[in-house]
Amino acid sequence: MPADRPPQPPWHALPPGAVLARLEAAPGGLTATEAAARLARHGPNRLPEPPRRGALRRFLDQFRNLLIHVLLVSAAISLALGHPVDAGVILGVVVLNAIVGFIQEGRAEQALAAIRGMLAPHASVLRDGVRTDLPAEALVPGDVVLLEAGDRVPADLRILSARALRAEEAMLTGESVPADKDVAAVPEGAALGDRHSLLFSGTLVVTGQARGVVVATGAASEIGRVSTLLAEVQTLETPLIRQMDRFARQVTIAVLGLSAFAFAVALFQGWAAADAFMAVVGLAVAAIPEGLPAVLTVTLAIGVRRMAARHAIIRRLPAVETLGAVGVICSDKTGTFTRNEMEARAVLTAAGRLSIEGEGYGPVASIVTAGGGTPTAEAMTLLRRLARAGALCNDATLAPDESGGRTVLGDPMEGALLALAARAGVVPEAQRLDVIPFDSRNRWMATLHWAEDGRLLAVKGAPEALLPLCALEATDESETSLDAPRWERAAQSLAEEGFRVLALAETWLPEDASLADGTPPPLTLLGLVGLLDPPRTEAIAAVAECRAAGIRVAMITGDHPATARAIAGALGLGQTERALTGIDLDALDDAALRRAAAETDIFARTSPEQKLRLVTALQAEGGVVAMTGDGVNDAPALRRADVGVAMGRKGTEAAKEAADMVLADDNFASIAAAVREGRTVHDNLQKVIAWTLPTNGGEALVVVAAILLGIALPMTPVQILWVNMVTAVALGLTLAFEPPERDVMARPPRPPRAALLPAVLAWRVVFVSVAMAAVVFALDTWARSRGLPAEAARSLVVNAVVAMEVGYLFAVRQSRSTGFSVEGFRGTPAIWIGVGVTAAAQLAFTYLPPLQRLFGSAGLGMPEMTMVVGAGAALLLLVEAEKVLRRKA
Repeated sequence: MPADRPPQPPWHALPPGAVLARLEAAPGGLTATEAAARLARHGPNRLPEPPRRGALRRFLDQFRNLLIHVLLVSAAISLALGHPVDAGVILGVVVLNAIVGFIQEGRAEQALAAIRGMLAPHASVLRDGVRTDLPAEALVPGDVVLLEAGDRVPADLRILSARALRAEEAMLTGESVPADKDVAAVPEGAALGDRHSLLFSGTLVVTGQARGVVVATGAASEIGRVSTLLAEVQTLETPLIRQMDRFARQVTIAVLGLSAFAFAVALFQGWAAADAFMAVVGLAVAAIPEGLPAVLTVTLAIGVRRMAARHAIIRRLPAVETLGAVGVICSDKTGTFTRNEMEARAVLTAAGRLSIEGEGYGPVASIVTAGGGTPTAEAMTLLRRLARAGALCNDATLAPDESGGRTVLGDPMEGALLALAARAGVVPEAQRLDVIPFDSRNRWMATLHWAEDGRLLAVKGAPEALLPLCALEATDESETSLDAPRWERAAQSLAEEGFRVLALAETWLPEDASLADGTPPPLTLLGLVGLLDPPRTEAIAAVAECRAAGIRVAMITGDHPATARAIAGALGLGQTERALTGIDLDALDDAALRRAAAETDIFARTSPEQKLRLVTALQAEGGVVAMTGDGVNDAPALRRADVGVAMGRKGTEAAKEAADMVLADDNFASIAAAVREGRTVHDNLQKVIAWTLPTNGGEALVVVAAILLGIALPMTPVQILWVNMVTAVALGLTLAFEPPERDVMARPPRPPRAALLPAVLAWRVVFVSVAMAAVVFALDTWARSRGLPAEAARSLVVNAVVAMEVGYLFAVRQSRSTGFSVEGFRGTPAIWIGVGVTAAAQLAFTYLPPLQRLFGSAGLGMPEMTMVVGAGAALLLLVEAEKVLRRKA
């Protein structure tokens, strides 16, 4: 057996010659014959489509849910009772839910198609030494591709030559500014965002020109790896779905067991089989909350509408409730926590440090010293000189945007320098004569201008590249020798604060000077500029609100650790002392990663796999995780998270399709608002359940007790179905419109595995069920003692049950306080509409002849109606007394 080959160095770590040799390619490209052979071997340069379920299979899978089976049983029972309309309504709910789920799944699978659509359709390639335009699908490893500014990269390329090359890679790396690219090899372990010798498929060339050799195509490319990872991600069930499945099983087992027991007892007591069967049917109709799934769906839909008003667009209905259980929010930095606008926030000159506080790229700003004082005349003079150089050595422009502000066309950092000039009161008027473009090897840019006093050379660049070119530093009215070590320390200090640092310099040249030789003369350093993508003011408040609600906020970004720490500190994140990088995460096994994820709030320079591992690790600790993102690199983690949140304005289509929620304003504050709404939705769901189960339980207990006592049912099965049909919609649905309770964001997140029916609610089911059954039998006995006909006695019982459900509705609205309050009795418009509709329906049930014939009801007199109202008031008083006793216990 031959020995295994030693692992090959990655492409970014090899020099261009070694790359060409390994690929058996030439600088002039492949021959057409060799390209055809490689295309047959490697396949087309497109992302493979994973096997998909057919439309019919996806539709049928929507019915694989025990709760749906319970609904189907309810429909069958309704049909057996001779109520095809009711059966049709229940079946309609089932089919509607299936259609919604079918459509949502189809949209989710479009995430992969969205990524595939990001590949470039054509590419300029050297074949047989001749430049030709080919479909991107025809590219193979070894092809030599030519690129210019504005081109989308068609495959993963190792750069062979480059001039002033910069690429927008935020979709893969999360970097907030374009990445500098060059030919030089980088270390093997370099993070994705630091592989400056590679260009990645689907990214955009912002400036410059390049020639590169294809090293990976299709699924083997970096974007292909993300696509494969996304296809393999397992989406977790939401807490609500898990709880509803468990609840449906419990209800099914309880109803079947109770029905079998009641049927056996009835037969043992000598009932006819047909009568026993109809009694059991009445029990099943009473016990099964057939209206609950529909009401829950409407409650979620109302939450969707409320969230849409807060700029949070829900794509998958269960995500509404899941937001209420979120315990960890993992958020991208750029554009979510921050404005996604570079700003010059710090300026350092020989006169000291100035702080610039403005909004966006507008001209208005506050300029103060480091101590908050008014700048000296010398400081302002030097600021204006520096700002003029930054505005002249610049290729960007500022243009009005839709909101009335200004947006940058070009490099965001250059836009920040233009804004700085406006804020310093500088309007540079100088004709550009020549330019040395930015080059990633030199890391500086120079422009020559004709100004009033002669020819001015303005230069900007990285401090470590520009300082060696400077001989002097500017003071108020003169120039002194450059103290390079002091400026190096100052640049390092600004970088440690999270700033991106630029140095600016200038010099005056004779009238016949040019930049033909590409080397500037000795320069005068004007100072340093610290640029930052500042945090949103509303995001700071939202982070504080989340932390007060017991929700941990973590930052997962592709940006530099120092920048991430600086923003995290400004936001008020919990643990900002350290940041773990992607390299750090790769060195941890799963157990160590779970510990690190629980102890760290800042993760920088992360890859798609690392983001996915982080989300999985947090979920392994039992947390409900929300993950935000905007790039293709975020899509796998978005799908894996309990709630994936994509950016609506600047997010890629792949991220939006993989997410459960899309932020229309790309603002972290909207996530906090959505969590508030999610908690409100969960509270309202619990109120719906807390109202539905006891009322159904009371009806079921009446049937069981009648069978056990061997007496006639106080309500017929069809009358029970009437009560459930009317009250579930007219009364139960009103609880979906309840406003947030005062302490909604002052509680810790509920445990993800918390029961849908907590102990207090289970006790309430028993307590209210027994109370309702006792009142029903008392009224039935009272009616028969007065000699009322059976139809009138049953009408009294039915109306009393509905009245008790109305009374209990007011008690259950205030889950944490008494219903005897102005707020409790004021109600909501939905509550009073529901009560009015229910009252009208019951009057029709009681007095309209067609409904009397259909349901076996009869008219009631004033004494009976007084007893009906008294029954509702009695249950309300009883439940409120139980609340008081339980709080005191």
